[in-house]
Amino acid sequence: MKSIARIRPSNLVILSALPFVIYLFTMVPNYRRSIVSIVGIERGAPQLFVDFVTVMAILILGLVFPFLARGNGVLEGRRRIVALTAVLANVLLAAAVAAYGDVSQLMGSIIANAVDAETSDLVAKGVSPRDLTPEGHAIVAAATAYHVWQYLAATAVLALPVIAHLTAGGMQTPARWAARGMVLLNGAAFAYLILGAHLGFAAGLFTTLRAGIFGYILACCLGLLWAGLLHVTPTARTIRNWSIACVLSFAVSAVFWAQPHTSYVLVGSLDKRVAIIKGTPKTLVDTVRFGQFDETLTQEIGVRSAASPEQAVDLLAKGDQVSGALLPAELAPADKPVLWETSFLPARFQLPAVFLLVGGLLLSLLTFSAWQHGRHPLSVSAEFFIDTVRGIPMLVIILFVGLPFAGSLKDVSGGAIDMPNVLRGVIAIAIGYSAYLAEIFRAGIDAVPKGQIEAARSLGLNNYKVARLVVLPQAFRIVLPALGNEFIAILKDTSLLSILSVRDVTQRMREFQSASFLPFAPFNSAAILYVFLTLAAASLIASIERRFDVKSR
Repeated sequence: MKSIARIRPSNLVILSALPFVIYLFTMVPNYRRSIVSIVGIERGAPQLFVDFVTVMAILILGLVFPFLARGNGVLEGRRRIVALTAVLANVLLAAAVAAYGDVSQLMGSIIANAVDAETSDLVAKGVSPRDLTPEGHAIVAAATAYHVWQYLAATAVLALPVIAHLTAGGMQTPARWAARGMVLLNGAAFAYLILGAHLGFAAGLFTTLRAGIFGYILACCLGLLWAGLLHVTPTARTIRNWSIACVLSFAVSAVFWAQPHTSYVLVGSLDKRVAIIKGTPKTLVDTVRFGQFDETLTQEIGVRSAASPEQAVDLLAKGDQVSGALLPAELAPADKPVLWETSFLPARFQLPAVFLLVGGLLLSLLTFSAWQHGRHPLSVSAEFFIDTVRGIPMLVIILFVGLPFAGSLKDVSGGAIDMPNVLRGVIAIAIGYSAYLAEIFRAGIDAVPKGQIEAARSLGLNNYKVARLVVLPQAFRIVLPALGNEFIAILKDTSLLSILSVRDVTQRMREFQSASFLPFAPFNSAAILYVFLTLAAASLIASIERRFDVKSR
């Protein structure tokens, strides 16, 4: 009865309705099809799930000893027996898989969705969901078997000093290094499977969970950063140093603005199209195309792209398609009339000049506000960020980060930085929720008695140790319920990522509804799934609260 009493009442209600939910998703065809599509269950899902459970069991057994051997590493009684059993089971299960098992289907599904389907010869073209070619399956099966034997060899080597330690006693140096090797070997594979690998038995569900978990972790880190900046105190030289930085920013910006400008001229006539060299600034192209250089022009001017100034001059000389050209002033033909002349700062000077000018203005405002209120400029900037982001709807933030910001970042980097849609959505959610989490962390930090901070400093602890050893542990206990609530909110708001075509639960629901034209089954299935996810998260949070005894602090 005590175990039943620990279950949340809302969860008891759901458990009482669980038989009906199971019947709905197993016996009613529309709901069965809906949940299969929404969760992301692909072909061969039962075998993929069996392979996943087998691999996860091996990895978890390999992490039992490092987990139990924390601290002084001395294991006694039942903990020693559990650790020894886990190490032996890890080796035996890995040997069984290497000798008789086959997890190549799981590895094939992961690889098929990890490589580029357009360029890789391993992936079958035009197949959805992705699958390997017969040759690809053979290559992956051979590679998987080889790596399983490699894992077995590494596990056996690491298990020997651990078994010797567990049977002889005492945390010896070889056992310590073996524990670290187990963490590196099994932990890396475990983290990749849970957080990164494509899992075809529940691809949509794992996309939602990963987006929520990654977004929450990043939001907590950013929120803690903003909260820390809010508590930064100024020194006697703070305003002076920031004022110097503002002056330097304006001075360097002025140096860039003073660089030689580039002159362009529009020569010829407007009877036909105008040749424009590739790489000409877009503002100049739009000015010519829409006739903004002459108020008397009312029609759009046709343009023709030229690969080089020489080609533009050649097209202008022929005159069959082009009657004008927009050229650098020094390359313009002298025998052609000049219709318009302008000058501008080259992009290599203009971009840093604008950046430094805007940055200098922002620094000036922050410095002035900090001086006026007796605060640090970093504290003012964190407060400005929090107040601004909290006033913007989450959907707007997701669209801004996912479309114009990511596109601009790709253009500036020359295509080197091209974030996938999931990463764009995770960053957007983290930015949006970091403002709310910053206020939660600030409240928790302010709730820690000042006397404890002063006592810690009187013992000689620096600011970092005071924060890590005294302030943050107590602040986390205080704000734990609020942090759990934000996790549930982020988990639900991952549904907004469907606007970026992230194939999470919501996006798959929309795709299935559009294809099946079912009015209620997809939406009801998604709603029930989200309810189970949020209730599971709430139960986890409640257990963590009991673990830290938050209610009786």
